[in-house]
Amino acid sequence: MDATFGRGGHSRLILSRLGPQGRLVAFDRDPDAIAEASRITDARFSIRHEAFHHLCELPAQSAAGVLMDLGVSSPQIDNPARGFSFRFDGPLDMRMDTTRGESVAQWLATADVQQIAEVIRDYGEERFAVQIAKAIAARRQERGPVSTTTELAQLVAGAVKTREPGQDPATRTFQALRIFINAELEELQQALEASLDVLQPGGRLVVISFHSLEDRIVKQFIAANSREVFDRRAPFAAPKPMKLKALDRIKPSAAEVAGNPRSRSAIMRVAERTTA
Repeated sequence: MDATFGRGGHSRLILSRLGPQGRLVAFDRDPDAIAEASRITDARFSIRHEAFHHLCELPAQSAAGVLMDLGVSSPQIDNPARGFSFRFDGPLDMRMDTTRGESVAQWLATADVQQIAEVIRDYGEERFAVQIAKAIAARRQERGPVSTTTELAQLVAGAVKTREPGQDPATRTFQALRIFINAELEELQQALEASLDVLQPGGRLVVISFHSLEDRIVKQFIAANSREVFDRRAPFAAPKPMKLKALDRIKPSAAEVAGNPRSRSAIMRVAERTTA
């Protein structure tokens, strides 16, 4: 299972190494990803236009491997029309699936200061969240809602007094709004739980994350399922066996970062489904 097809880099490599009887099922909620997947004519491949928590709908123990490459893809970032990046001027959208749901601009047009501040603080770990939220609300009252990426980036820059060297003041705010509008952390938690049912004994779970909130969820999930669970209410009962065995935590090499600077924050965690 390639749970995050993107533009198909992982899927194509998996297919190149897959046996003739193998099957690869991919998921993506981005219409552009679905269009790209239609170019793959391999009969062993299929894709579902769905968020990857729909892994839970697949047959139990039907997968030898589940791969999740989290976050926004490079083509999404580089397309101004998608609104993911403060480096390009475009509509403030940020939806992974542009066919459904509310855009960031639509949400910011109605959310109150407390709601905006909580999202920016909780999903972006931004210490100036309240100041940014107040700036957005003041702008909305004076000149109407924020509707473009440039407008939002400028508002944030005016509200953020200090920032780490080399980091744009808008980085954390854009990250927070994207994660929130796409319910990315909730999606990840549901998909991880689903993977336990879908994976065969000995099957591998591989998750690549790019920021601390995602990696923390993955790390804690693997850790929680890599130990026996004792029921305190029944101290003499046999413990529930562990469901995963943590195998590795891998970071990109210096050469990989040099070739692809966006990989510098990536962490790949690998675990194996036990026979329990």
